[in-house]
Amino acid sequence: MPLWLSSNVVRLNLLAESEFIAVSWATTFTLLAVAAALVIANGFFVAAEFALVKIRPSRIDDMVNEGRRFAPTAKWLASRLEQSLSAGQLGITMASLALGWVGEPAFAKLVVPVLEFVSITNPKIQEVISFIAAFTVITALHLVIGEQAPKIFAIREPEKMLLWCAVPMKIFFLISYPLMSALSVTTTWLLNMVGLSQADAHGETFTETEIRALVHQAHIHGELTRNEQTLIDAIFEFDDLVCRRIMLPRHDVAFVDVSEPVPEMMAMIRRTRHTRYPVCDGSLDDVVGILHIKDLLQEQIDDQFDFRTIARPPRKVPDSLPVGKLLRHFQGTHQLMAFVIDEYGTVIGIVTLENVMEQIVGDVADEFDIEDPEIVPDGPGQFVVMGSTPIEDLEERLNVTFSAPEADTLSGLLMHYAQEIVEEGQSVRMGAVQADVLDASNGRAVRVRLTLPEESVGIPKSRHDG
Repeated sequence: MPLWLSSNVVRLNLLAESEFIAVSWATTFTLLAVAAALVIANGFFVAAEFALVKIRPSRIDDMVNEGRRFAPTAKWLASRLEQSLSAGQLGITMASLALGWVGEPAFAKLVVPVLEFVSITNPKIQEVISFIAAFTVITALHLVIGEQAPKIFAIREPEKMLLWCAVPMKIFFLISYPLMSALSVTTTWLLNMVGLSQADAHGETFTETEIRALVHQAHIHGELTRNEQTLIDAIFEFDDLVCRRIMLPRHDVAFVDVSEPVPEMMAMIRRTRHTRYPVCDGSLDDVVGILHIKDLLQEQIDDQFDFRTIARPPRKVPDSLPVGKLLRHFQGTHQLMAFVIDEYGTVIGIVTLENVMEQIVGDVADEFDIEDPEIVPDGPGQFVVMGSTPIEDLEERLNVTFSAPEADTLSGLLMHYAQEIVEEGQSVRMGAVQADVLDASNGRAVRVRLTLPEESVGIPKSRHDG
C-alpha cells in the first residue's frame, strides 16, 4: 500500500475513534443528567406525599380562605387523599426503577478511566469495581436527595411544600389516572381474595390520650398557651365526671326551713349571702322549692311571711348524671340549682351551675365566698386537708394514689380504710400515707393531717396548673 494511502487510513481510523469517544461521552453525560432528574423527581414525589399526610385539612381550608396561591389545587389533592398518595407512590416507584436502569451504566462509565489511570485494566475487575462504585453513589444520592431531605423538609414545612408541589402533582395525577384506576381495581380484587374489604388506609383517628399528647406538644412548641392547654385538658375530664363528684354535700347545704321562725331564716340568709336557697319543711327530705334572692327583695317580710309563696319548683337530678348532661339540663330549664338524689330517692346534696363551670375554668369565688383552702402545707411531708376534698384532686396535687373505687372524698376514703366511722383524734393508715383526724362532725372527718412518705413529698399544686 502506498505510504500516502496508509497515512490517510490511519488518519480516518483516528478520526472515527475520536468521534466514537465523543459520542460515547455525550451519551454518558446525557444519562447522568437523566439520572439527576430522576433523583429530583423521586424527591418531589416523596415531598408531596409527606406534605399531604402531614398537613391538617383545616389548615388547607385556612390557606384557601387567605387566598394563598395554589391553595385550591392543594385542597383538590387533599380531597382525594387516597388517590393522590397512590399517584405519589406510583411516581416514586417509576423514578426509582428508572434511576437504577439509567444511573448504573452512566456512573460506571465515569469510573473506568479512573481505574485505567491507576493501572487496573482487567475488564472483569473494572466491571465489579464500577458496579460497586455506581451502586454506592446512586444509593447515597437517592437516600439523601431523593428521600431524606425532601421528607424532613415536608414534615417540618408541610404547608410550604404542598403549595410548591400542588400543580405538578395534579398534572401527574391526571396523566396517571387511567393506570392508577387499573391498579386500584387490581388491589381491591386481591384484598377481596384474602377476605379484606378495601378501606381508607390513610384515614386517621386519635384517642383522647393521643390528642392530649398532641396538645402538650403544641404547648411545648409555643402553638398553645398554658391556659389553652389547661382548658382543653379540663374539657376532656369534664364529661367523665358525675353529679355526685361535684355536688355540695347534704350536710353543708344552707336551706330555708319553713317550719322555723322567719327572723331566724332571714338572719341565716344575711349571714350566708347566697343567691339561691333550697326551701324545705324540716330537712332536705321534704323539699318545697328553690328561693331566689331577687324574688325575696320584692316582698314585704314580716313574721307571718311564707317562703313557699315565692319558691320556684325544685329540680332533681340523679347522682350518676354526667356533668355534660347536667349542663344541658341547666340550659334547658333555666334553673341553675338542682337537688341530687341517690338510687333510693334521698336528697344527698345540691349542685349549681357554678359547680359545673368550675370543672372547666377552676375555682370561681364571688365577693361573698369565704372558703378555706382544701390542702394546706403543715410541715415537711405533712398537709392539712379538708375532709370534703375530692380524691382525684388529692391524688393529683400530692402525687399519691389510693385504691377506693366507692369513695369520692377524703372522708369517704378514711372510712374505706378504717372500715368504721372515724372520730376526732383517730389515726388511719392509708397505704403509705398516715392520716390523723383533727376534726370530725356528724360521723365524718372535717379536717385531716396527712403525712406522706419521703419519696413522694412535694408542693401541692392547683388542679388547673396543668
